[in-house]
Amino acid sequence: MADPKFEIQMLHDRVMVKVERDAEERRSSAGIVIPATVKLANRLVWGEVCGAGSSVRSVKTGDKVLFNPEEQFEVEVQGHLYLVMRERDLHAVATQQTDHGTGLYL
Repeated sequence: MADPKFEIQMLHDRVMVKVERDAEERRSSAGIVIPATVKLANRLVWGEVCGAGSSVRSVKTGDKVLFNPEEQFEVEVQGHLYLVMRERDLHAVATQQTDHGTGLYL
């Protein structure tokens, strides 16, 4: 008999975010190569919301969010790394429809 599958539901104000980890070198906007071993202090990263609890008000599944990955909890599901955090730990959201945008786009 096959093992049953369990669907993950986020609770309360929790958000599950998928982050693309950059294991390779990056380039600055001026073209300078930044090796993968360089640690930038307090660097915020973008991720995609994969699940949101019932008390989450400002983001939804599929939105891109900006946050500090160092202060979050990691979980591995089917070989993919996700971060779980409270909605209040998010710094920004990038969505297709907004009323209070910055005028900047991803």
